[in-house]
Amino acid sequence: MAGELAPVRAGRRGQAVLRYVLGILIGSVVLVLLFGRRGEFAAAWRQITSADPGWVALAIGSESLSLLAFAWLQHRVLRFSGTAIPVPALFALALANDAIASTVPGEPAVSSAYRYRYYRRRGASGASAGWTIFTILIALAIGMSLVLLLGVVIALTGSTSMTGAGVTIVGLVIVVGAGAVLVRRDLVLGLAGAATRGMRRVTGHPAGRLGERVEATLARMREIPLTGRSTAEIVMIAAGVWFADFLCLVCSFRAVHSGVPWHGVLLAYGVAQVVGSLPVVPGGLGLIEGSLAVVLVAYGAGRVPAVSAVLAFRIVNFWLPIAVGWISVALIAWHLRRDGRSACN
Repeated sequence: MAGELAPVRAGRRGQAVLRYVLGILIGSVVLVLLFGRRGEFAAAWRQITSADPGWVALAIGSESLSLLAFAWLQHRVLRFSGTAIPVPALFALALANDAIASTVPGEPAVSSAYRYRYYRRRGASGASAGWTIFTILIALAIGMSLVLLLGVVIALTGSTSMTGAGVTIVGLVIVVGAGAVLVRRDLVLGLAGAATRGMRRVTGHPAGRLGERVEATLARMREIPLTGRSTAEIVMIAAGVWFADFLCLVCSFRAVHSGVPWHGVLLAYGVAQVVGSLPVVPGGLGLIEGSLAVVLVAYGAGRVPAVSAVLAFRIVNFWLPIAVGWISVALIAWHLRRDGRSACN
């Protein structure tokens, strides 16, 4: 059996690496097209190099607040499932998770698996860890839907066109649908269990004890309670994760001495995050920069100010967390090994 599964796993890893390389190429092409005019790029870079230190510090603080909100979101959801992990430890995990999600092929499975193993090593059961990842995923989707919806509404207030009405309706449908999934997660998990059993009958996988463990874990996940008040709480925290990150973008405009196109900046941010979440380009490299700059220019921002603000935002939002995050990965690994040695002694 192991010999049969090895080529399949190798094939999946190969596909993930191929997708990663293609994503890098796509992102690079988008960046070249976006910053292809040397004069505009040079002007944008001059704005960045003369950035206001105070606003840069506020941008970094906003991004740190977003990561702290994500740590608090994990803490609360884990508590609802009966597991207590301190917020500082989860903040380090948020940094590590961000770095892995932005650089490692195979997203979003790799960062989710990393968090799952971390939760398990800190005392969470398999059901609690799986339920936490599932619940956070849905809560973040609802939070982003709320950001997009608010962005569309604000954009419509500055426009006489009604073309955004359809987008607003779609946004409402997404919010209601995602909320229904979160509230009635028992039905979704029940469907997942039925799908697992169906796959076992048709393909034979997951087989044996592994299949039994998967079904038992899904059954236990269905039993974890989540009240309406708890649901509202985690959705608000998830929305706070996105809004703190959005505040980083606003501070980036101020840092490069540019005005903020208020009618379109929230919509541009939401669109860029949705585009960047597509599992093609790691960390949305190129796609986020391109979509964000295009929408900002469409809503009145100058091309050079938009590009300079986007570059400043991505330095704080993408590159800086990667550098700090991999340090966090190393520290977490060291602490886990130390704790393992202490347990053995």
